[in-house]
Order: sequence, then structure tokens, then C-alpha cells
Amino acid sequence: MNKTIFLTNDDGYFSQGLIALRNTLSDIARVVVVAPAHEKSACGHSLCVSKPLQLIELERDFYKLDDGSPTDCVYVGLCELFSAEKPDLLISGINIGANLGEDTTYSGTVAGAIEGALHGIQSIAISQFIDDKHGEDNKLVARDFTLALDTIKQLASDILHNRYLIGHRKLLNINIPAIPKDKCKGIQATQLGYRIYNSKAQDMQSPRGQKYHWIGLNPIQWQERNNIDNPYIKNNHYIYQDMQMPVVNDFEAVMNNYVSITPMQLDMTDYVCMQTLHSYCTKR
Repeated sequence: MNKTIFLTNDDGYFSQGLIALRNTLSDIARVVVVAPAHEKSACGHSLCVSKPLQLIELERDFYKLDDGSPTDCVYVGLCELFSAEKPDLLISGINIGANLGEDTTYSGTVAGAIEGALHGIQSIAISQFIDDKHGEDNKLVARDFTLALDTIKQLASDILHNRYLIGHRKLLNINIPAIPKDKCKGIQATQLGYRIYNSKAQDMQSPRGQKYHWIGLNPIQWQERNNIDNPYIKNNHYIYQDMQMPVVNDFEAVMNNYVSITPMQLDMTDYVCMQTLHSYCTKR
């Protein structure tokens, strides 16, 4: 066993999703964990540059970073633990809660995988949809990760043995439906869905009369993405060279009991708009 997998997350080093992932992947590779000392949900791709961070070894190959984000964990972990040789694969998760559509821009889980991709490491973010409302307690409710673990173990094994390769500065974003494994209909390659936000911040007042705000979670709502300007999509089918496949978004896949895997890339240039912008710039 000479392959190494780097694990991180945004729920914290104590998360049941992370622990389950570590235990499962230890069968196929050396697993090194660097995870936040505290929960960092929705921290995005934040990097701490204003204060020192302490890397604390809890046991062999298991570290927490006080007080770092998933991005910090990957950054510091690579500098301190992998200065001689990079890990073969980086996985961020298993997140308690889905990361679908434009929610990926808020996600610390996805950001952990983005940071890995920035450093040239094949990287995956994996999240599990939850269909209950326990508030803060939803991190403590016992979860069935069987489907998530089986999915990621097979994919990780294929990547480690070069049966599937993630492109340079690209990553995979996996979302697992909240169902038993035997209810899953399969795996679908998906595009990011069009998330509908009803942004709300609840105004509150402290006992001392100070006003503060509590940002609540938005219910999961989405609509079909307008693909009219996408040169790879025609008649709701993705077309590339000789291949055609129906376009399915990640929301639709998960809600219909499929595992969703979305390929993502760090190049956020809008090439469709390049010609229009070029024309505008040359006329100024």
C-alpha cells in the first residue's frame, strides 16, 4: 500500500462523516487527515493570512488545524506533511448536507477540493444530502453513509490505479441522496443546477439592546438552467465529439435518488461572452 489520500472537511475533525471516510479508505491507501479544529461550514475558499495557525497531531496521520478553514488545512498540510511528495488524491468530506448548484461557491467542503486542485492534486468533494431539520443537532444525528462510502471507495480506487483521471486544475463534486444504498438508482454525470435563493437575515436583539442578524439556511429550490448559449448543449443534450448524453443537473439527480457527480474546473472564464466583451473593449 504505497498510495496516499489526504482528507479534509469543513464540519471539523470530529465529524462522523470524516471519521467514516477515514476508516473506509484506510483499506486502500495510507490516509492522512488535516481538518479544522472547529466547524467551518459555508466559509468558502477563505485563507487565513491575519493570524498564526497551529497544526496539532491527535494521533498518527490525524491532525487538526487550530483555527483554520479547509483551505488552510490543505495549504498547511501540504507544506508541513507533504513537502517532499504530494498525496495521490485529496478528498474533502463527507459533508453533512448537500453542496448543489451555486451553493458550491459558499462551500468549505468544495473549497478544500479546489485548494487541492490548485496544487495539482486530483481532488474530490463529497457531500450527503439531509432531509431533516434538526438545526445544530443535524451534525449529531447518526447517519447512514453506506452509499457515500461505497461510491467514494470505488472511485478513489479507480483514480489511484489510473482507471479514471481527473484533469489538471479540475475536481469532482459528488452529492449523495439521503436514501439507503438499495434505493439508489445509479450514478449520473451532472451539471451544476440553477439555485434559487430567498436570502433572509433574521433581525435579533441582545439583552443589552444591541441589534444582530442570524443568517438562515435557504430551502432547496432550483430551476432548469438556461443552456441556450452553451455550445456543448443542444436540445437538452450534451454533445462532445461523437458522444451525446441528456443534460441532468445535480439537484434533479439527487432528488430522483441518483448519486450526482459534477466535473468542475478552476478556469472561470466565460468564453461565450469573450467575443462580445472584446468588441466592447475595442470600441472604447
